[in-house]
Amino acid sequence: MRYFADLHFHSKYSRAVSPNMELDGLNNGAKLKGLNVLGTGDFTHPLWFKELTGRLKEEGNGFYKLHDKSVLFMLTAEVSTINSTPKGVKKVHHILHAPSLEVVGQLNDVLAKRGNLAADGRPTFGKTSCAEIVELCKGVSGKIQIVPAHAWTPWFAVFGSQSGYNSMEEAYGDQAKNIFALETGMSSDPAMNWRISSLDKYALMSNSDSHSPYPWRLGRECNVFDFEEITYDALWKAVKEKDGEHFKFTIETSPSYGKYHWDGHRVCGFSCPPQETKKLEGICPKCRKPLTIGVENRVEELADRPEGFVPENAIPFKTLLPLHELLSALLKAPLASPKVSAMAEPLIRKAGSELAVLLETEEKDIASLAGPEAAKVIALNREGKINVVPGYDGEYGKVVLGDVRQKKLGEY
Repeated sequence: MRYFADLHFHSKYSRAVSPNMELDGLNNGAKLKGLNVLGTGDFTHPLWFKELTGRLKEEGNGFYKLHDKSVLFMLTAEVSTINSTPKGVKKVHHILHAPSLEVVGQLNDVLAKRGNLAADGRPTFGKTSCAEIVELCKGVSGKIQIVPAHAWTPWFAVFGSQSGYNSMEEAYGDQAKNIFALETGMSSDPAMNWRISSLDKYALMSNSDSHSPYPWRLGRECNVFDFEEITYDALWKAVKEKDGEHFKFTIETSPSYGKYHWDGHRVCGFSCPPQETKKLEGICPKCRKPLTIGVENRVEELADRPEGFVPENAIPFKTLLPLHELLSALLKAPLASPKVSAMAEPLIRKAGSELAVLLETEEKDIASLAGPEAAKVIALNREGKINVVPGYDGEYGKVVLGDVRQKKLGEY
């Protein structure tokens, strides 16, 4: 059976998150998207943990269900560590995955000594290093898996330009041995990570980091597995071993769609690629303040291989933009507008899920419901041929149907 798994997002107990990010909303959103494995997010928050404990039913394989026809839930949370080092303050986000509510309860007791778990669904632990958070988790259970979150984003990531490290070993010290996967984040994709040879030992995972359950957010990036019978242990074994028989591929948005792909300065509406940043000496030409250095630039800084290099045994990926983003660009209407929904809903209803529309539905069937232009756009999306003006400094990239290459730098 094929499993589409999104293992990183936030509950309603995190800041700036939809109130619909609760168990029923997540379950319904997953079905609409076509996901059948979800994280829970935020298991460290006392109220959310109480809800998880009271409502989820253990399946006996490391997963939980809300009810009999529910998707499978894996217990997950994101935590933030902040640590002063001789090279500056380092702020890194980590995704924690746990095999049982019992283990989560024990872990929460340990983490509560480091910070206020009730303050936010993604707690912050000051004066805590990356190595320490791994050591704390593994001290509770060897089955807790830690994955660096959105590894390249500038402000809160292991390789971020503003507060990150230059290697996993520098970040995690002697605990790097307990890390075997990292999350690429929306502003990078596996191809970009393959340019850094030191990352060959790590499996590359993709998740949505969503703050709402809508199909253009939840599952926009995810991991795809094949198992006759999935278990927590089997999933992580497949990830660790980069077992292509079971870990089939990841689904990625275009890196340009991410909020931090290019360098830029949001308040000035200015963005540019790395080569232009170099000419500008990293300074915004409008306000003369430093640009926020994005993911493409940071990857280029650490890369020791040319573009196009593919390591042996690399897990493949598919580049897909969400259906509503495509239709929004086609119809020139807002993403969440009734006009876009009116075109998307019949397609999803007919196919059974949004991912089925994006991956499987025949072009002629799409055309019969939404017209030939929509069918063509979805076909181009499957080929990774949709133009996206790169995101920067916290701004999403913009889908453009047509050639944008004639625009000058800074005019995006």
